[in-house]
Amino acid sequence: MFGIDARVAKIVWTAFLVGFVLYLTYSMRSTLLVVVFAIFFSYLLYPLVELVERYKPKRVPRTLSIALVFIFAVLVFGAGSTILGTTITEQAVRLGQQLPRLLDPANIADRLPLPALLEPQRAKILAFLTEQLHSGTGQALPFAQKMGMHVMAAATNVIYLVLIPVLSFLLINEAPQLRTEFLRAFNARSGSLWTGIVEDLDNLLSRYVRALLLLSIATLVIYSLVFSALGVPYALLLAGVAGMLEVIPFVGPLSAVVVILAVAGFSGFAHLLWLAIFILAYRVFQDYVLNPYLMSEGVEVSPLMVIVGLLAGDELAGVAGIFLSVPVLAAIKIVLVRLKTTSIVPASEVNN
Repeated sequence: MFGIDARVAKIVWTAFLVGFVLYLTYSMRSTLLVVVFAIFFSYLLYPLVELVERYKPKRVPRTLSIALVFIFAVLVFGAGSTILGTTITEQAVRLGQQLPRLLDPANIADRLPLPALLEPQRAKILAFLTEQLHSGTGQALPFAQKMGMHVMAAATNVIYLVLIPVLSFLLINEAPQLRTEFLRAFNARSGSLWTGIVEDLDNLLSRYVRALLLLSIATLVIYSLVFSALGVPYALLLAGVAGMLEVIPFVGPLSAVVVILAVAGFSGFAHLLWLAIFILAYRVFQDYVLNPYLMSEGVEVSPLMVIVGLLAGDELAGVAGIFLSVPVLAAIKIVLVRLKTTSIVPASEVNN
């Protein structure tokens, strides 16, 4: 009557709804990040819950099994923090006290070790480092203030440390019912598109979260042992930093390498070349052997897309966005592959 095309109107309305949902998602990104981290934590503990469920008496309720797993996780985390936390804290305090002396350009010439191949260029290298340190001195205070603001912001969000485990407990307890209700909402049957997507995403997240944990633990343990054997200054602190940064794709391990070599070099560690060779060998093993084995094919994303995803994640949500970029890209890949597979399957085969 008014000359409005119904098909165009549907397209416009759909685009508006999609844009509105994306806007709400971005507006609530802080809350959604808490939920996402709770989901990740749930996938981390869910295998233990299944193990307890398999061997417990039938009359013991599922809620009690989940509670026992969470208590066990808290005890393990507390024991690990007690064993490693004291040493790491002491080394961090000592490094913080010695940092002004280590960065003093006047003392670098006496401490900085160089391979024999670079000894003829020592004067030029020291001049370059001195210039960089002098130029960076004016940025030190703003950087420290920025870091302080981040620490204060984290301190105000300590409630998340309680909220995430609580949400994880509820998610694990209600996971079977949530899955059933979600599939029922889409009238999904066994072997349908939505069932396949849910199964693939479940497999992806479980594999990704557990792989990150194992990779971080492997980095912490191996770095601690090798750094201590080589006599690297602040060995456990540097290993702990590398283990934590392992969960951030691409950027995390690279930043850890820079920090380790910088601290060791400015501290006067005499075997910097051997340290660099070990780190390079370990990264090759980690990135091309251990990581692919743990992640398997479900989390494979092209390096170009990973870099683009990291940049986009950093713009949208900072460090949390970088952390989530790879699983989000892998999830999108899964959905697209499922849609493509479904679209090329003949109708007769689907009906059968």
